[in-house]
Amino acid sequence: MTDGEVDAITFPPHTPAEAWATLMAGNARFVDGKSSHPNQDAARRASLLSTQHPFAVIFGCSDSRLAAEIIFDLGLGDAFVVRTAGHVIDNTVLGSLEYSVEYLEVPLIVVLGHDSCGAVTATEAAVSTGKMPAGFIRDLVERITPSVLTSLRKNKDSDVSDMIEEHVRQTAARLVENSPIIATAVARQRTAVVGLTYRLDDGSADLVYSNGSIA
Repeated sequence: MTDGEVDAITFPPHTPAEAWATLMAGNARFVDGKSSHPNQDAARRASLLSTQHPFAVIFGCSDSRLAAEIIFDLGLGDAFVVRTAGHVIDNTVLGSLEYSVEYLEVPLIVVLGHDSCGAVTATEAAVSTGKMPAGFIRDLVERITPSVLTSLRKNKDSDVSDMIEEHVRQTAARLVENSPIIATAVARQRTAVVGLTYRLDDGSADLVYSNGSIA
């Protein structure tokens, strides 16, 4: 059993800094091809029958290549996961994240984006052509449009990768701005909010936003 596995099973993180370190250690194992697959046995399953104490809530894109428990080498009960295309926020998402903070006392909120995001790419195309997609896809695009426009205001030569990073930053900031529950937890240093972009080619997750102490 690796040191990281012992930490995940015996000593669950309780502070934002501990949660951040555990999450990044798991991603490093995944990148190196040395995943330990902690907390995935029958004993762990049995221990979660009546309770859960996840150390992170991960709000990520629904993309099939962005499986949070795999890329951070996590197991059962380690992460509370919420996913929408383009990690678009709505009231249900905010309620889910608030639940994790208020009732599960999760010390770390992660907004997880990734390169080659189809939702952001579709939004960039809509902004550049003026042609909106059909159906409820239009709602996704409308919610991502402010991030794309901000990226273009910062740099008129912005590409989709720049827009994806900007969208992660704006999403993470908006969680704190829109939710008094999350804002209070961050202000009291009970919780930190970070934004990460995942690289499909090497499996690494890079920090592009943080609010709260993770050092």
